[in-house]
Amino acid sequence: MIGTRWLGILFGSLLAALGLVGGLAGSAFAQAKLPVIGVPHDWQMGFPASFTPLQEHVAALHDLLLVIITLISLFVLALLLYAMWRFHASRNPAPTVTTHNTVLEIAWTILPILILVVIAIPSFRLLYYGDKAPDATMTVKVTGHQWYWQYEYPDQGNISVDSRILAEADRAKLKPDQPRQLAVDEEMVIPANTVVRIIGTAADSMHGWTVWGFGIKKTVIPGRLNEGWIEVPKEGIYFGQCSQICGNAHAYMPIAVRVVSKADFDKWAADKKKAAGLVPASSVASASPPANR
Repeated sequence: MIGTRWLGILFGSLLAALGLVGGLAGSAFAQAKLPVIGVPHDWQMGFPASFTPLQEHVAALHDLLLVIITLISLFVLALLLYAMWRFHASRNPAPTVTTHNTVLEIAWTILPILILVVIAIPSFRLLYYGDKAPDATMTVKVTGHQWYWQYEYPDQGNISVDSRILAEADRAKLKPDQPRQLAVDEEMVIPANTVVRIIGTAADSMHGWTVWGFGIKKTVIPGRLNEGWIEVPKEGIYFGQCSQICGNAHAYMPIAVRVVSKADFDKWAADKKKAAGLVPASSVASASPPANR
């Protein structure tokens, strides 16, 4: 009897413990933050990971060029070693007087042309691939200021967000999981798996909107509009920096992009509209007279 009682107490305690662990895990999952993805790492070499289709194409072209450059370098090295061995003074006490070789001259003219054509075709294809947005779902206008970024959403009632670097004390308090000198007070927010057209301009001097891993680097110029596009499939927070020297605070213009689900983006946009006092567009005219009449 006593053994059964203790067994029941032990079994109940075990269930309670499992329930507590499950509850804590569920709470932690519910409060989980977006992962910080697009940051450099210690001892990193080469390109960052590709987070967009455009960057995947950039990395593929880079790999092709690396193979071509390696083969050319090895070929030239082999020629030098052969020439050093074949035409050494001990092997050729009487130097040759040959000055022309028609076949050789044609070959070293034609082969570089063919190599350049092989490089040019994927290069131009990539240039045009990243130039215009293919069937963009939404547009974000990026404006560079000295020294912060402004993001406007014309498809969302022209809501606007100013993005400034966080002071180190504020970063450690508000966003300790984000890297120093890259964390901002307001990120650019876009939905995942969505083609986003980027329209870039500047208000004062030239700036460079560059995000590692996105394959995009747009120089924004006052009075002009530059266009690009991104499509990020994975939710998370990605970082970049201004890549155009724009003044004494150029190093303090980080770029932070927060990629969320489409439902979370719609909620974020609705909250921003409400905070800005914007009324969603409607196709039905209001029958009520304006308040100032």
